[in-house]
Amino acid sequence: MSPAPRNPRPKSGKAASIYDVARESGVSVFTVSAVVNKKSHVGKKLRDRVEAAISKLNYRPNLIARSLAKQKTHTIGMIVPDIANPFFPMVVRGAEDAAQKHGYNLLLCNSDDSLDKEESAIELLLSKRVDGILLTKAAEGFRPPMRQMIKEAKVPFVLVMRTYPQLTKDAVITDDYQGAYDAVSHLARAGRRRIGLISGPLKVSNAMARWQGFHDALKAQGLPFEPQLVIEGDYRIDSGFRAGHALLSHHPDGVYVANHLMTIGLLKAAEEMGLSCPDDFGLVSFDDYPWLGVFRPRLTTVELPKHQLGSEAAELLIERIGGSKKKAVVRKLQPELRIRESCGFGLHVSRGQGGEDVAKSSDSMKL
Repeated sequence: MSPAPRNPRPKSGKAASIYDVARESGVSVFTVSAVVNKKSHVGKKLRDRVEAAISKLNYRPNLIARSLAKQKTHTIGMIVPDIANPFFPMVVRGAEDAAQKHGYNLLLCNSDDSLDKEESAIELLLSKRVDGILLTKAAEGFRPPMRQMIKEAKVPFVLVMRTYPQLTKDAVITDDYQGAYDAVSHLARAGRRRIGLISGPLKVSNAMARWQGFHDALKAQGLPFEPQLVIEGDYRIDSGFRAGHALLSHHPDGVYVANHLMTIGLLKAAEEMGLSCPDDFGLVSFDDYPWLGVFRPRLTTVELPKHQLGSEAAELLIERIGGSKKKAVVRKLQPELRIRESCGFGLHVSRGQGGEDVAKSSDSMKL
């Protein structure tokens, strides 16, 4: 009988362990660990020998064990209200790109803007030992058991798009007030005098900011605020459709809609009512997408920097995970008004000082 080999290889189909690498390279497990973790005290010749054994055995470190030992998983969680909303995929992509740049993975959850689902998602992410969480907060506040769980977990949070200071003052948002102000001001410049709003749910911070921008722009332009021309939605198509029927029955000549999905609902309602844009009403929507070029008329929109929003939020969260103690920060990213045809500059006619018809300049520029 042949003697057993001195340095047995791992059985076929079985992943090599750190002990196999140590035997293959003739060093201690501690030396292999130092090489894997890129410690500087291991000499070049020894390091080369260990790395050759790692390559030969196709060794992969046990990431779970390493995470437990370091009390870090290099994973961050992200909770968004509605991944079916076309706004959020690019936000998530921005967060993922920034996370991967720093060696982190991203776990994504969808809350449906429901407190129950949001709290369940947070509990799940904490059980997965994520190092931090990016959160677009649902409308309602946390219940006491969840507040206690978050307090005990001591995991940093950064808010995205919506503020919720009861949890943290760290947030990356867009300047929704300014975006709404610019949208309504543009409708007024296009000659629209009775301007309505389909808002988001006013319990959330960004919807309230857009409502306030709408209100203040009307005042600055000397236009009336008519309560019947303000309808609250929930950022989904169906609510835009219902709100569209309610709002358009009052015959506004301008409409500002606080997100893209509700704009689709409004346009469906207008079609049912036999109304058209911009002949019957001018329209500005929040958020811009490449496919809007196929809409007729082409929509004037307030574009939000989606990828940057996710990226900067992840960068801030990773700073907090790393132990940054700097003062809490709210980063406010600026929107951009993209002017096209839906406000009707080229079609809407106003009277000149001498009583003549004066057509406004073509509504196709970009501010």
